Amino acid sequence: MTGITEDGIEIDREFAAPPAAVFAAWTTPESFARWFGGREVQVPLDGLDYRAEPGRAWSAMMVLPDGNTIDWAGEFVEVDPPSRLVMTLTDRPAAGERAVLTVEFTPTPAGTRLRMRQQTPGFTDEQRLGTIAGWQTFLDVLGEIAEG
Repeated sequence: MTGITEDGIEIDREFAAPPAAVFAAWTTPESFARWFGGREVQVPLDGLDYRAEPGRAWSAMMVLPDGNTIDWAGEFVEVDPPSRLVMTLTDRPAAGERAVLTVEFTPTPAGTRLRMRQQTPGFTDEQRLGTIAGWQTFLDVLGEIAEG
């Protein structure tokens, strides 16, 4: 299912690559910098602190096409290659609150089923739909990297 859930959003996607390749595209800093934000956004490696280890904080700076930036932060909670990743994230690092993002990578005959769930506290349904649309553009690029 892709859509709104009781406490956030859920996205299901299929990729024509094995779980290890999809997991690596998600957790390798250079790959993450290429897909996080989609095609139009830059995530400079010198503004990225991203090492997928349980208990480790991460941060990234997105540079939007208009030159504005968004700072992201979170923590890796669970890293179980190549099947599961749980992390927190926020685009308001000073606020302290973090949403939980859970990603499962399941083998399929065609490659990998990615199931992603994200908490979206305080979001309206319109904001949740916008979040789904944004993630879908990110995942388009992640798929290109994993299926490479």
